[in-house]
Amino acid sequence: MSKIWETPPTIEFDRAAPGYTSTVLRAPRQPLLRVPEGPLELAAPRFDKSVLFSNHDDLTRQCAGEAIGERIIVEGCLRDREGEPVRNAFIEIWQCNATGRYAHDRDQHDAPLDPNFTGNGRVFTDDNGDYKFTTIKPGAYPWRNHENAWRPAHIHFSVFGNNVLQRLVTQMYFPNDPLLGYDTIFGALPSDKVRDRLVSSFDLSLTQPEWALGYRFDIVLDGPDATPAQPD
Repeated sequence: MSKIWETPPTIEFDRAAPGYTSTVLRAPRQPLLRVPEGPLELAAPRFDKSVLFSNHDDLTRQCAGEAIGERIIVEGCLRDREGEPVRNAFIEIWQCNATGRYAHDRDQHDAPLDPNFTGNGRVFTDDNGDYKFTTIKPGAYPWRNHENAWRPAHIHFSVFGNNVLQRLVTQMYFPNDPLLGYDTIFGALPSDKVRDRLVSSFDLSLTQPEWALGYRFDIVLDGPDATPAQPD
């Protein structure tokens, strides 16, 4: 995986997006600098499969009971800029539950918590660069960025490279979500082509009869088709 982040990202956009109000205060005001990796960075800790836990890839069965909501299967392939699969990469996801609430003390949204849904999953890609999660389709939730602001249904993705300092954080959205056109995080990205990279596609071949709908979300780490990083 050493070549994943050897070149600067090809997708550039102004991190300060006035519509996404928190970026105005926390986005960088100077051009980003690329810091070469030295011995310390290259020797940083790496993840192995000891970080996995029971039902790490099935978020519907991590607790005593079964999670409530619409079951979905999310599959995809992790590739580098040449289209080659990235093997044994550590991918994490986190999300809210079906009612739009995170299992976190800071989330005070007036929606029910699901005692059988933690909202966290972990996998390593296989030899073909593929990954798979079974989870619950997340709900929309209010986020107070502007009047009547609601976040579309989404799942957060984190992909680690050779060490903990190489990380891509992004979001996966769902097709035909009416809230996408109103979301200032999604809208902060510079073009329709870039935004489309964050929208999964429904895939009947991944759907399990009488069990769960299937969605495909492929991740490209660099180059002209790179999956954009989550806006600041």
